[in-house]
Amino acid sequence: MQEVEGIEFRHMLNGEHDINNAFVNINSGAGGTEAQDWTEMLLRMYLRWAEKKSFKTEIIEILTGDEAGIKNVTFSVVGDYSYGYLKAEVGIHRLVRISPFDAGKRRHTSFASIFVYPDIEDEIVIEIDESDLRIDTYRASGAGGQHVNKTDSAVRITHLPTGIVAQCQNERSQHKNKDMAMKVLKARLYEHEQKEQAKKMEKLHSDKKQISWGSQIRSYIMQPYRMVKDHRTNKETGNVEAVLGGDIDGFIKEYLISQ
Repeated sequence: MQEVEGIEFRHMLNGEHDINNAFVNINSGAGGTEAQDWTEMLLRMYLRWAEKKSFKTEIIEILTGDEAGIKNVTFSVVGDYSYGYLKAEVGIHRLVRISPFDAGKRRHTSFASIFVYPDIEDEIVIEIDESDLRIDTYRASGAGGQHVNKTDSAVRITHLPTGIVAQCQNERSQHKNKDMAMKVLKARLYEHEQKEQAKKMEKLHSDKKQISWGSQIRSYIMQPYRMVKDHRTNKETGNVEAVLGGDIDGFIKEYLISQ
């Protein structure tokens, strides 16, 4: 029965790049440490989801918070249909809970945004003029051993015409970091082109919901009651722990059906 459901699930993933691997970017919203902790919780949720599906993940770039949590992070997910699944997660995710960082034990609302890009295969050509690129190298920060901190192995690539930036500091060699940053840049340029096309069609899609801090796609409520609710499909569950532990396929499936 589970195998049949899996086949039906994949029948919904018929977009041009749904079968591709994915790059996921999580950004913390306003709220300082509280929002950054929420970003780290979301990262853990997606990594556990990927692990349950036997997908491989790799953190490409991460900026940790000053006190705790993560300001933003980009990671790759390698596995069939990972982009098709994860495109359902694009948008604003809202957390309501008693803050562990508030001595007064007050309830706080935190936001984080999720963006997902397909990993464009080599046969899909994204034209990049070398003269349009600015490539900077810098010393990697954070964990990674003494080698990482002694050499300018980290690479940041800026696409000058669009201002799009991709960077990688995870690999030990500058060459490998540059290769990974170029892959991320290609994916983001592809997404940029898709958005430019979408703007031209905007008048035909007046009901399209804009991604903004006031239009979250999903709320995770931990106080005064416990519930996760997807505002696009109205699917909800009271098992917040399971969802934060990576059990999000139900929400993904409902969204894909609704599309």
